[in-house]
Amino acid sequence: MKQRNWIKGLVFACLFVAVEPVLVSEEGKAEDGWVQLFNGNDLTGWKKHPDDKAKWEVVDGTLVGTGPAGHLFSERGDYANFHFRIEAKINDKGNSGQYFRATYTKGFPPGYEAQINSTSGDPIRTGSLYPDQRTSDNERKAMIVRDQLVKPDEWFTQEVIAVGNHIVIKLNGKTTVDFLDERQRYAKGHFAIQQHNNGSVVSIRKAEVKELP
Repeated sequence: MKQRNWIKGLVFACLFVAVEPVLVSEEGKAEDGWVQLFNGNDLTGWKKHPDDKAKWEVVDGTLVGTGPAGHLFSERGDYANFHFRIEAKINDKGNSGQYFRATYTKGFPPGYEAQINSTSGDPIRTGSLYPDQRTSDNERKAMIVRDQLVKPDEWFTQEVIAVGNHIVIKLNGKTTVDFLDERQRYAKGHFAIQQHNNGSVVSIRKAEVKELP
């Protein structure tokens, strides 16, 4: 009898583990802290500047950017420390970027940019932290990826982990940038997706964030 009860208990425990659900709050926030930024249906939670001419639409569950230069910004503009992850692809000769701590403005906004570019004329490739005019030669060495790590029209995962002035970029799980910004250029701001120019087509099928202390 004792052995039979023990077996029943083991079976019950296995069934409990197998069907235990992942709890999600009303805000779409999973227990592990990830919040989905793109719902796969529309542009809820995102906005573009009224002076930007880029076209943003959802096609078959994917966010697609085409047309002239422009950026699609998160509604929130106070992201400071976070893990920001997207699944994206860029067309042949296309150019885009995964912005963070960005300012909501027309044109090319101030902020950090994780580059998205496989084959455009710009030699700075996907996985880079894009430099600005204030970037020193030593900083460029730590920020720029010149090798093609993903092919055009190939889905990839790019992650940005930003805590204070420490910025890490990962491409398909591999760290490509580990940078300490001693200038502390940007402390907080919006997320944004870049549509760089006519002819570029950027696609995003997932965007999520986990805010950090």
